[in-house]
Amino acid sequence: MTPADILEALTEVRDPEIPVLNIVEMGIVRDVRLENDTVHVDITPTYTGCPAMRTIESEIVRTLQARGFQQVVVHKVFREPWTTDWMTDEAREKLRAYGIAPPPPRAEEAPDLIPLPFFVERNEPSVPCPFCGSEQTRQTSAFGSTACKALFFCEACRQPFEYFKPL
Repeated sequence: MTPADILEALTEVRDPEIPVLNIVEMGIVRDVRLENDTVHVDITPTYTGCPAMRTIESEIVRTLQARGFQQVVVHKVFREPWTTDWMTDEAREKLRAYGIAPPPPRAEEAPDLIPLPFFVERNEPSVPCPFCGSEQTRQTSAFGSTACKALFFCEACRQPFEYFKPL
């Protein structure tokens, strides 16, 4: 099995918080190496202290051991902090289809989030609604179900939705 085959196998490992995404398309997997009979997988957590990382590490080991690798070592790599720029375009589209507004392709293009409780008019670009595409949206909370998301509300279709924050 080549490193490319290992990377392909890792596309089976889903983000436990957003199960439509795998860890490769999210940019969490930074490198895979074969050294003798051991597979080394470098991962970068999306957030420091992300509660999903233990599950992700376990799933990496389980997935690769199911493919015949007995020795699998997962390394957390912090050389560079994870950024939403590492997400693939396909991952962004999957987020939108799942009902979560994806971060823009470049973090510097993201609108500034307004910390609560200071609701004020914003002139920055709005976050498009993943359901109807309207830009008549407003932030209702700086944090969603996890620290990596914020809560928004669409005035057009009246749907609440989460926004995956850019980093």
